[in-house]
Amino acid sequence: MDSGYITALAALGGATLGGLTSFATSWTTLRTQMKAQRSASSKSKRQKLYKVIDDAAKIYGDALIHDKLELTGLINLHAFVSRMHIVSSRPVIETAVNVVKVITETYSQPNKSPEEIEAMISNGSVDILRSFSEACREEFEQSLEI
Repeated sequence: MDSGYITALAALGGATLGGLTSFATSWTTLRTQMKAQRSASSKSKRQKLYKVIDDAAKIYGDALIHDKLELTGLINLHAFVSRMHIVSSRPVIETAVNVVKVITETYSQPNKSPEEIEAMISNGSVDILRSFSEACREEFEQSLEI
């Protein structure tokens, strides 16, 4: 075989190998970036949804001291729970539904006096959001592992 052909084939093989390596590196980098971006976007959406904790705490506080149902707040809570069905895990959704049920039931119970609320705080029974918060934290930790 002529040495010119060998040189040409070696150059062609080197160019092909270099091109494939460059393509594989670019593809891997892009894939990793897209995965990180999806993860960050998902976390951001969850963080916005989980701001419902503030609203639920306020409405629960209102339910403890008032008989009149805070309909606007409860509708907002139900809307939050509905949005959670899009991005949240089943444990998060189930605990959120339980929180809304407790708040709704609290309106039908007798109003609590400041002393009763203080006792509830002391024994921890006022913290209806703990299981929801823990479920949210577990979901965040699992999403970090992915």
